Amino acid sequence: MTWKHVDNCCFGIRRRLLFCRARQSHAMRAVSDGLTDAPAPVPESIQLRSECDTVYDRNGDIVEVMCCDYGFRSGTRRMYQEGFGEIPLSAWELGIENFRAELKALRRSVRFDEYRRISQQNPAQSPLGKLGYWIGGYVVGGLAKLDKALEDREIFEEIGPELIEAIEDSEDEENQACAEILAKIRLLKLDNAAIWQRERKREKAGGGIDTSLPVKGAYLLLCTALDVLYNNRPVQRFWFLEVIARMPYFSYISMLHLYESLGWWRAGAELRKVHFAEEWNELHHLQIMESLGGDRNWIDRFLAQHTAIIYYWVLLLFYLFSPENAYNFSELIEAHAVDTYGEFVDSNADMLKALPAPSVAAQYYVGNDIYMFDAFQTNKAVQPRRPQCSTLYDVFCNIRDDEMEHVNTMRACQDTSIASDLEQRRQPRTPEDD
Repeated sequence: MTWKHVDNCCFGIRRRLLFCRARQSHAMRAVSDGLTDAPAPVPESIQLRSECDTVYDRNGDIVEVMCCDYGFRSGTRRMYQEGFGEIPLSAWELGIENFRAELKALRRSVRFDEYRRISQQNPAQSPLGKLGYWIGGYVVGGLAKLDKALEDREIFEEIGPELIEAIEDSEDEENQACAEILAKIRLLKLDNAAIWQRERKREKAGGGIDTSLPVKGAYLLLCTALDVLYNNRPVQRFWFLEVIARMPYFSYISMLHLYESLGWWRAGAELRKVHFAEEWNELHHLQIMESLGGDRNWIDRFLAQHTAIIYYWVLLLFYLFSPENAYNFSELIEAHAVDTYGEFVDSNADMLKALPAPSVAAQYYVGNDIYMFDAFQTNKAVQPRRPQCSTLYDVFCNIRDDEMEHVNTMRACQDTSIASDLEQRRQPRTPEDD
């Protein structure tokens, strides 16, 4: 064993000890606040999990990662954390468990009015929006009173506020570091008008996408909804976008499986590998946004997950009648994602460079398992892409570039050049290629 390995092991042990101290401090603070009767771990759905994993890059060097996880499901419900790779419980058990967690989260959202923060970040821009906020305020207030009454009658269990909000007042060293990072994340900005300006500039430069009127209408409707619902909330917007961004690849794989099962079409088997790699990539984008707190609000989870299910079935119909239109719609969405992430990176470059990369991002971009990453790269035959992942700036640049790869793949699927691309990848590399 070399001194480098000994040093790496000591580094990992030290970080694990910090993780245990952070969890203990959460439990003790909950006791002092009267939220629990005895020292116990903070419930996973509301704990700020210290994500101090030791991550190694492909050269065996340690990668410094963000030691905070602000997501709703941190701990045992996401990749590279506890329970990763285990088989699930039954649908009945999972459904009950999720219902209980979401019911408690819904109660907190109205009792402690998470919608007030949303309205402060995204103030109403029109009379209709102001009316909606006014009505929503009365609805939330009424539900809060009802929940408190049911709690007083011991029909519902007693709940406290989200502990993630309490870290800003904590004297614990690890919590203070997490609070500082969280404060910076909340300062990140994204200008809707600048995104559309960037898109128009791309189109004038020859990067426009030809599409039919119905597909264009659906695209504009989705993008406008994102602008309205997630104005001044970029991380939440990205999380919503990544939840639905996985659905096209699920639907395309489902249809290709169906055609194979019916004996209609087997030539798409190779294409399924590309789509699965793209879905795997979007999944990691989603996990990154969750670790930054994009899924923290109950209303965002409700909107994103229900929209994703509807979107999946709509895309099945798209693919059923016209695979070209389905791919065309995805190309539009992915191109908009490139513009959105590009504007975000340029607008927040200095702050992003000062923040570390989340653990899940480092695991994906600089880890040893690169097969799933290489499978959807359009320039693989020329120069393998090997991203950096030292800061949050690198992470968002990587996501932007990933989305550009998806644009290229969706375009190739429409003009059938994807077949020649896949054939070229099967050819052995020669020394002249390197």
